[in-house]
Amino acid sequence: MTESASPYIAQPRIMVLGVQPGTPPFRIVEIDGEVVGEARTVTDVLQAAAAFGIRVHDLDDPDVVRWVGGDKFTWSRH
Repeated sequence: MTESASPYIAQPRIMVLGVQPGTPPFRIVEIDGEVVGEARTVTDVLQAAAAFGIRVHDLDDPDVVRWVGGDKFTWSRH
C-alpha cells in the first residue's frame, strides 16, 4: 500500500493579502478568489466574511483564513 507524501494545503475561502501603502495602510481581502474590498483592521475582515455568510470562529485557523505577508496583527509596513 502506498500513501501520498504530499502535504495537505488548505484552500481557505478568505485570503488577506499583504499590507499596501496608504493613509492608513490597508490589506486587500479576497473571498472565494474574488477581491471584495480593503481591510484596515481585523474587524473589517470579519465584516467582509459576514457579508458573504462566512462565520469565522478562529482567525488563526488556516482552513478558514490565509494571512499573506503577516498575520492578524500586521496592519502596517515595517
